[in-house]
Amino acid sequence: MGFFSRLSAGWTISLNSFKVLKENKQLLIFPLLSGIALMLIIGSFLTAVFSAAGWDVESVSKPDRITGYLIAFVFYVTNYFVVVFFNTALIHCAHLYFKGQKPTIQEGIKFSMSRIRVIFSWALLAGTVGTVLKAIQENVGFLGKILTGLVGIVWGVATFFVVPVIAFENAGPVTAVKRSAQIMKDKWGESIGAGFSFGIIQLLAFVLVPVPLFLMGYFIHPLVGVALALLGVSLIIVVMSAVKMIFIAAVYQNVTGDPVELFNQKMIDNLFVRK
Repeated sequence: MGFFSRLSAGWTISLNSFKVLKENKQLLIFPLLSGIALMLIIGSFLTAVFSAAGWDVESVSKPDRITGYLIAFVFYVTNYFVVVFFNTALIHCAHLYFKGQKPTIQEGIKFSMSRIRVIFSWALLAGTVGTVLKAIQENVGFLGKILTGLVGIVWGVATFFVVPVIAFENAGPVTAVKRSAQIMKDKWGESIGAGFSFGIIQLLAFVLVPVPLFLMGYFIHPLVGVALALLGVSLIIVVMSAVKMIFIAAVYQNVTGDPVELFNQKMIDNLFVRK
């Protein structure tokens, strides 16, 4: 299967993911809650920083290196925990839908709570990796930026299936990475057609939604245009986050021998080409 054929297949699977979301609009709650939680976390970190400086912006100083890395580690762990918690809930709800059941927000949250130990363990590992990469990037100069960029790409590919592995196999962080990487090695090879498909869809969405909203609002007032554009960007991020998790859940179930009704098995097998 050639590159453009894989791209076409990935496009079709992506559209099917949108269909699932259309029939289960309540799944948008999960990325929305995740986004709100992340904003609250950022707000709490900023509040702590300004509070320590006596609420004087000019008194805020850069922490020493060790303290800075410790803060970064806590921030990374907290963010990873929140994101994976809600993504696990979403993937479980998608799994229920694929089985012919009607998913609910309560069931998703309850399921994530049952996986909270492995979710936190994964957040610790991911936070450690993020902190180490940050340290390398800041201390090795230009070469460090190239190295961390390459490692980041490899890490992203290797952990593509981590969330469904955590959700469906209740695996620890190291086992989850190994399992995810093995699935990727066995099924994906060097093909990343689906990733390109989502990139194209997201690019088109950013062109077709925020830009017209900004232009419409600009005629009322520039600030109205900015507000509408930001609203459009936020909507795209929420929708694409939900669709991507649905896509990952569907592909994971197919490549592990549990095909779902709305996704073609042969198409996904061709999308994930062996080396």
